[in-house]
Amino acid sequence: MEKGKQSEDGVMTQSPTKPETVGPVSLLECLKAINAGILTPQESIAGCLSRIEAYDAEIMAFSSLSETALHDATQASGPLSGIGMAVKDIFDTYDLPTECNSPIYHGHMSGRDAAIVAQARKAGSTLLGKSATTEFAFLQPGTTRNPHNLEYTPGGSSSGSAAAVAAGMAHLALGTQTGGSIIRPAAFCGVTGFKPSAGLLPKVGIKEFSWSLDTVGLFTATVADVAFAASVLTGRTLKIAPEAQFELPRLGIVRSHSWSEADPGYRQQFEDLIKSLKRFGVDLIDIEPSDTHIAAFHAHQIIQDYEARQALAWEYSTHPDQLSPLLKQTLDFAQTIKPSDYDEARMCAENASKEMDEHFEDVDALISLSAPGPAPKGLASTGSPIFNRIWTLFGLPAINIAGLTTQDGLPLGVQIIGPYMADQATLHIAHWLEGAIKRHQER
Repeated sequence: MEKGKQSEDGVMTQSPTKPETVGPVSLLECLKAINAGILTPQESIAGCLSRIEAYDAEIMAFSSLSETALHDATQASGPLSGIGMAVKDIFDTYDLPTECNSPIYHGHMSGRDAAIVAQARKAGSTLLGKSATTEFAFLQPGTTRNPHNLEYTPGGSSSGSAAAVAAGMAHLALGTQTGGSIIRPAAFCGVTGFKPSAGLLPKVGIKEFSWSLDTVGLFTATVADVAFAASVLTGRTLKIAPEAQFELPRLGIVRSHSWSEADPGYRQQFEDLIKSLKRFGVDLIDIEPSDTHIAAFHAHQIIQDYEARQALAWEYSTHPDQLSPLLKQTLDFAQTIKPSDYDEARMCAENASKEMDEHFEDVDALISLSAPGPAPKGLASTGSPIFNRIWTLFGLPAINIAGLTTQDGLPLGVQIIGPYMADQATLHIAHWLEGAIKRHQER
C-alpha cells in the first residue's frame, strides 16, 4: 500500500484532500486546511466517504453507514465542523441502528443519541456510521480487518473504530475499554488511542458490559489530535499547547508480571527505546509489580464477569441461544461468582489503586507495552488485554503512542499511563514521547 506523509508530529498521515493513500488523516491538519480555505467541511466529509468507498469493502470497519453525512456536514457548525466521526456500535444513535454485533439487537433503533454522540454532533462533528464491535464489546471477534495487513486482526473490542481511523476513513472515532479495548486496537492499527480517567467522558447511552470498568475513549491519528478532540468534548483544557514550556518527565517503567508473555522482539524494541529516552535526559525508575498489584490484576475478571452477568441478564435469560459460545460460557461461569467474591475483589482493587497512587509521588507517568506484541494473524482472536486491564481497573488515563513497527511493517504501540484525573499532563507527556519515538527511529 502507498504510504502517507509525515505530519508535524512525525506521525505518518495522509492528505485530508486526497483519498489515494491508506493511512490516518490528522484531525488538526484537516481543520487547519478548512480554516485556511483550502478545504470546505463538505469536501472533508466527502474525502472520508471516498475512502470508505475505496477501502471498507475489504477492511469492514463499519457495520452501518449514514446516508445523510454530506447533508449533515452542510448544516454543522462548531470546532469539529468538517470532522468525520465513527461511533462504536454499542453507542446509541437516533438515526442508525445499535446492534452490538448481536442477532438479538438486529435492526434495533434506540431513537436517541448517547450523551457523547450528542456532544460530538453539537460540536460540529459529522456521524459517518457505526463502527464494528465485537459481540457486546466482549471477546467474540467480528469481521473487521487490520488496514496494515488484511490477514491480521485490528484488535478489539473497538475493532472498527481503530481500523476506520487507521485507514483515514474517519478523523475521529468513539470506542470503549473494559479491559484493553482502546489501547490494544490502537496499538495494532498504529493510531493514537486515549482511554481517559474514568468518568471524564459520559457513558450514558451505551450498552454496558461492566459499569465499574467500561470507559469511553477516543481514536485519532496523533496525540495532538486526540487532545484537541477531548478538550472540545469535555470542556476542559486538554489540548496541546506547543508554545508551553515542557520539562522532561520522570517516568516509571512498568514491566508487569506478564512481561515474559510479550513478544521478544517487541520487548527488545521497548528496551532500545528506553535507552534512547535515557540519552534524551529522561529520568527513569523501575517499578516492580507488588503482590497487591498482581492480586488486583486477577480481581479485574471477577468484577467484570459479575457485573456482566447483571448487565446482560435479560439477554442471558431470554436469548441464550443467540449468544456466542464464548460469551455464553463466560456468563455461565459468572453465575457462580458470589456477591462476597465481588465485594472482596473491589476492595482488593481499591487497595492496589491506593498503592499505585504512592508511585505517582515519585514519577509523572508510567511507560509500558500497549499489548503483548503486534496484531495476531487471523481473525479468530482480537489479542490479549493483559497489559491494559489493570489501568482500566484503576481508572487511570492511558494513551497508546504509535511509531514503532515490526520488520514486516506491523505497528507496535507504547503505552503511557498517568495519575487519576491528570489527563492534561498525561497527554502532554504522550505528545512529547510521540516526537521522542521519531527521534529514536532516526538515530
